[in-house]
Amino acid sequence: MVADIFSDAQEMSGALELGMSVRATTSPNPWVGCVVRTTEGERFLGATEPPGGPHAEAVALSRAGAHARGATVYVTLEPCAHFGRTPPCADALIAAGVARVVIGIADPDPKVNGTGADRLRAAGVEVVILDDPAVKESLLPYLTHRSTGRPWVVLKLASSLDGKIAGPSGDSVWITGPEARRDVHRLRSESDAILVGAGTVRADNPRLDVREVEGRDPLRIVLGTISEGANVLPALERSGPLEPILDELGARGVLQLLVEGGAQVASTFHHAGLVNQYLIYLAPAIFGGDDAKSMFAGQGVQEMSKLWRGKIASVQPFGDDLRLDIRPQ
Repeated sequence: MVADIFSDAQEMSGALELGMSVRATTSPNPWVGCVVRTTEGERFLGATEPPGGPHAEAVALSRAGAHARGATVYVTLEPCAHFGRTPPCADALIAAGVARVVIGIADPDPKVNGTGADRLRAAGVEVVILDDPAVKESLLPYLTHRSTGRPWVVLKLASSLDGKIAGPSGDSVWITGPEARRDVHRLRSESDAILVGAGTVRADNPRLDVREVEGRDPLRIVLGTISEGANVLPALERSGPLEPILDELGARGVLQLLVEGGAQVASTFHHAGLVNQYLIYLAPAIFGGDDAKSMFAGQGVQEMSKLWRGKIASVQPFGDDLRLDIRPQ
């Protein structure tokens, strides 16, 4: 039994890596990985293909062929049991004659939500749901979207050690080094949409595309009016309360929204409690005064007892810079 638990965890780790390898290509579908381990110990691997293509289970089963009969299947997310762009994965597993399915986490999508596991069990397939924290972490944008109808909101900021994002003139090119900037482009490639304020567009005229890594450009959204000929075009112009904007983006199938600022937009999202993840790229640089521009605009809390506190999920170096991954408590 101990050996089985160890093996399950090891194989699920492999399935997780497969899912993350297609992180930037599957949205609005989840990035799922699958390992078919045969009774002879052979492994056949699969990951979800871009929308319209087969899911991870179907890819792995097609590679396994007749070897799938009696096999154990490891899949990061509960197999679907409904017809969408592709046939139900639960039915494909049953038809292949697999004996056991180990699932990383259950799928909260109302179209699934236990029905995949139930269909497998009804067909005599042994089902184990690990509720794996690492798998859950990897799929948080998808899980948030399916549970709330809104995207996972990532607020990205690049700051000096003294908490400044630009000089007094507004100049902010570049606080961080090339390794950190490349990671930001990876983050853009994994995000379905990116949002900035019109002030940032006027000041920096950013392109907000993916250049440093391979990947698709996110949908661009500007809070306010976009100047004619701005590099950010084509983009959506939006104004007003943030909640309806997030609802609209969720309805468009945006699983992850990257908010890149500036300070006023960052402050608005922060004070509204709409940030799921803060990614702060911290450079070993100091402005050394109080006239440079801070990460957040406007008035902050006035009492220490009301200070916002999060938890540090991870700290990762990128060249000379550090990336802090901070989550709300």
